Amino acid sequence: MSTPTLLILPGDGIGPEVMAEVTRVITRFGDKRDMPFDVSTDLVGGAAYDAHGVPLHDDTMARAQEVDAVLLGAVGGPKYDDLDFSVKPERGLLRLRKEMDLFSNLRPAQCFDALADFSSLKKEVVAGLDIMIVRELTSGVYFGEPRGSFEEGNERVGSNTQRYTESEIERAARSAFELAMRRSKKVCSMEKANVMESGILWREVVTRVGEDYPEVELSHMYADNGAMQLVRAPKQFDVIVTDNLFGDILSDCAAMLTGSLGMLPSASLGAPMANGRPKAMYEPVHGSAPDITGQGKANPIACILSFAMALRYSFDHGDEATRLEQAIESVLASGARTADLMGPEGGTPLSTTEMGDAILAALDASL
Repeated sequence: MSTPTLLILPGDGIGPEVMAEVTRVITRFGDKRDMPFDVSTDLVGGAAYDAHGVPLHDDTMARAQEVDAVLLGAVGGPKYDDLDFSVKPERGLLRLRKEMDLFSNLRPAQCFDALADFSSLKKEVVAGLDIMIVRELTSGVYFGEPRGSFEEGNERVGSNTQRYTESEIERAARSAFELAMRRSKKVCSMEKANVMESGILWREVVTRVGEDYPEVELSHMYADNGAMQLVRAPKQFDVIVTDNLFGDILSDCAAMLTGSLGMLPSASLGAPMANGRPKAMYEPVHGSAPDITGQGKANPIACILSFAMALRYSFDHGDEATRLEQAIESVLASGARTADLMGPEGGTPLSTTEMGDAILAALDASL
């Protein structure tokens, strides 16, 4: 079988710093586990704008379409705040999502026991938390037409359209059920079927898809109640599937249950390619953090966990993904912390590279 291909787009701010640690992990898997990857690197976001005058060059977009998976660091920064909207760094990320047709956004919310005290919720509520939110990413109110702002009478009106087709709902739902089959076989679908026609259709289609997965327990919940339940008792959930708007809100809510954005990976998946692997892009949830760029303070764990998601969902190496996740968990359990994870007791934080060293050492110890 041919060597799997990865396109790395470090991006802006701390992106290159955290991605350097991911690259070391990738190399280690090749050297120690006989799992080589054909890795190439290119520019996105502000870095691409500086080099090409656009946030994503056409050649880079073409390469992203050809590889097995894309790993992205972060985009944006104050340097680019005054650019025209069409060439802002974030437009490069949005173009990747749109042209690769990455319709299923996977946002895990996992709370490592060693970090349970960082959550704003009680430790017993979040310790051991491991849920996955599947957000439909390419339709809904963010993309629906008609949209815009206009004059009506003597005042301005802003209008957006929440629109979903059956096929758009079905493919997002199916990805959630497939995911649940690898986990605890529970799916909770969230919408507002009590007040929105799109919510009624969402519930009907998800229910129909669920009939193809009799082993999976399906439940439905109104999204506002879902937000409340995520804060009240998050461990009742396994996989949550929801639309673009509610997914945007609920995934950020779930993210902060864990206490640190520096710990959270994500995956955006599309339809299977000719080789059976899905179109895929993996990225940490955190931003470019310009305030700490170049200082060696960035936490690389979210970016490394994004590669673990790639191992699991693009390359079918679930055991190796678990090995990497357990290496990170053992490092945290030993008390190792980057600056963002330091508690009130203080101590000396690890640099970005030192955290990478610790994770590689734990990974080696597991071999």
